[in-house]
Amino acid sequence: MKQRGRWAANPEIIAQHSTHQAIRAMTLESLGMNSKVIYRRCLPGGTWQRLLPGVILLHNNDPTPDQLVHAALLYAGESAIVTGEEACLRYGLRLPSADGPRQVHLLVPHRKKLNSAEFVTIERTRYLPAPWQRDGVPLAPIVRAATDLVRRTRNSESVSRILIEAIQRGSCSPQALAEELNRGSQRGTAIPRRLLAEWSDVRSVAEAEAQKLAALLPNPPTHQNAVLYDRSGGYAGRPDFWWDDVGLAWEIDSVEFHFRSADYARTLRRNTRYAALGIAVVQTLPSRLRTEPKAVLDELSDAYRAAETRPRPPVSLHIPPEDLRTAG
Repeated sequence: MKQRGRWAANPEIIAQHSTHQAIRAMTLESLGMNSKVIYRRCLPGGTWQRLLPGVILLHNNDPTPDQLVHAALLYAGESAIVTGEEACLRYGLRLPSADGPRQVHLLVPHRKKLNSAEFVTIERTRYLPAPWQRDGVPLAPIVRAATDLVRRTRNSESVSRILIEAIQRGSCSPQALAEELNRGSQRGTAIPRRLLAEWSDVRSVAEAEAQKLAALLPNPPTHQNAVLYDRSGGYAGRPDFWWDDVGLAWEIDSVEFHFRSADYARTLRRNTRYAALGIAVVQTLPSRLRTEPKAVLDELSDAYRAAETRPRPPVSLHIPPEDLRTAG
């Protein structure tokens, strides 16, 4: 009775021992609460709810994402690490909408005998990485979190979007993602391996999306990543996409993915060269390729029609032979 009086006389002590209002049933028992009292409070219409085996939420409303994550960590124990979708979201990646209720994917040491339960997926691994702490939550490194997610994603379009987010917003290189796929289980890696192999020769991963979109145009680009020269053989630029018949450039770039000031300065110098040579250029945010594809196609079509009405700028894909002779 003495222990029971401890929590009954001081209800705040329960909240003090919880994490985001999630608490282990054994912790409640250690505070002197009888298991029958715990069970009764978790019955329909009760003030609490059971989220996972041995884990209680100290209210009966819908749990928040933070409460689901901390409940999962309480269930799995101290060595558990959040990976997959939940970790990617906490790193700020913009992911395709998931089907079904929110799941929490946890990595635990291979020696630990623990089963998945409710909304928690338990993965036992011999390659448990050192966690990154974000707001008190241990996360798998972003390369591991992203590859763990794509391994469990069957839709190729969704896999593509996840990998592009990891590369562009998460600063993961395609090589690092491929190496992480090689390190773990090979199950579910066929689609991401194929995509990463395709992207190995693409200067900007966003161009992979742009290629698909450009194919829908009535007048697709004639060249990609072609080097342009002015009349004197000087370097004029290397647009992501180029319409050689009308002298139109399409660049997939923006400060959205320019993490260094030098990148932004280089973009300004490039645009100045284009303007001096009379090259029309369309610039597109990488994110708009997914969020506004029709608007992007309309802009490119309008720009192509406008370029047709102007004299073609004095640039070529190769240094003119007469300039080569002069230079020699």
